Amino acid sequence: MIMIESYKKYWLNFINFSGTSSRSDYWWPAFINVILGGIIIAIVQSITGHPIVNIYNWRDEGIAVVNNVVVYIVWIADWAVAVRRMHDTDRSGWWILIQLIPIIGWIWFLILLLLPSKQNRWS
Repeated sequence: MIMIESYKKYWLNFINFSGTSSRSDYWWPAFINVILGGIIIAIVQSITGHPIVNIYNWRDEGIAVVNNVVVYIVWIADWAVAVRRMHDTDRSGWWILIQLIPIIGWIWFLILLLLPSKQNRWS
């Protein structure tokens, strides 16, 4: 299954900022991370009985620390796969910084992510 292979590549290359990633190698992990994140948050909130961002005791503090570590690891992996996706469209990875431009930058970046693969210098 391409979905599982894409997710496996995502984690095997989570700090790799060189090379390329196809559209499916970018979008499948993004989709899976949203689904898994929602499920994990729902489970943690049902166990604690309150939103994950509220900290009432030491157990909640521990959950918050683990949550933050996981969020940062996923953020780095997302950043790396976005750079590789830009390489796949024959653009520099620095194009991810276009997101810093409000609204238009996000739209432009989304368009770049949706472009098909092309022959490039990073393959």
